[in-house]
Amino acid sequence: MRAAPASFAQTGLAIEIGPAVFNPGLPVLGGCAVENLFGAVHEIEAHGSIRLFRGDDWLLGAAAVEVTPTTLEASAHSLYAQLCAVTSGRHLARIWNYVPDINGTGVGGLENYRAFCRGRSLAFERAHGAGFSQLLPSASAVGCQDGRLTIAFAASAVPPQHYENPLQVPAYHYPEQYGPRPPSFARATGVPRAGREPAVFISGTAAIRGHATMAPESTADQLACTLENLRAISRVCGLGENLAAGVRTRHFKVYLRHAEDYAAMAAALAEELFTAHDHVSYVRAEICRASLKVEIEATLL
Repeated sequence: MRAAPASFAQTGLAIEIGPAVFNPGLPVLGGCAVENLFGAVHEIEAHGSIRLFRGDDWLLGAAAVEVTPTTLEASAHSLYAQLCAVTSGRHLARIWNYVPDINGTGVGGLENYRAFCRGRSLAFERAHGAGFSQLLPSASAVGCQDGRLTIAFAASAVPPQHYENPLQVPAYHYPEQYGPRPPSFARATGVPRAGREPAVFISGTAAIRGHATMAPESTADQLACTLENLRAISRVCGLGENLAAGVRTRHFKVYLRHAEDYAAMAAALAEELFTAHDHVSYVRAEICRASLKVEIEATLL
């Protein structure tokens, strides 16, 4: 793992897509300071707020728009409407969302994450109809210190396979206690690649069983539950018990609510999950539920 220079600890994780660099405001606590998942790609004509890129078999895109609690839901709806339009004829495989003040209170007392989820869900429904949940890709949504709502996505030319964790209720089936519209994502997505192993995207994974948060008072216990969930989705995706450790090129982001948990989490994950060849970024971020302290995502390319 490449160490994070001191400057990135101040400026945050740099997300590279071809010639573009996006900085959603995630302070780096350790590991890689720069994330570049797709290598050499070239920028093509933008669509509205979304900058677009092509590389290999991928259509990639990213956008960052200024939001306030009063405009967050409408901005999410607008960005996702653009995303659906620009990926028409392709298949969404992965979406990353960085939401300012994600656990804060917005319009009418609704949590910002729940307002974001409603805007996203309504945009998907308008584009794809009432059965849109069958098309939902892997995704993550975490809080950021930037004042902009930032999204990035990868879409493929070939149909992917979306997976659910048998230990968890699909997010798009969460009951109303989690908001007026449930989150819109699958737990993982696999994309066939000609002559190569499939690309696999594991969504942001945390200590949720069924639909309930586990061990809200203990970061260590939440990590143990998160690792069990990762092992379960790894098996479903055909990657064995440990996400093809030592076999595939693996990229991870570890989101920590509390920076002081970094040393203990890094030590535990070095024993339980990561190998010396993995690309890992530890960042400080609010997570979609205020009761969650750690979330882990993975990308295997």
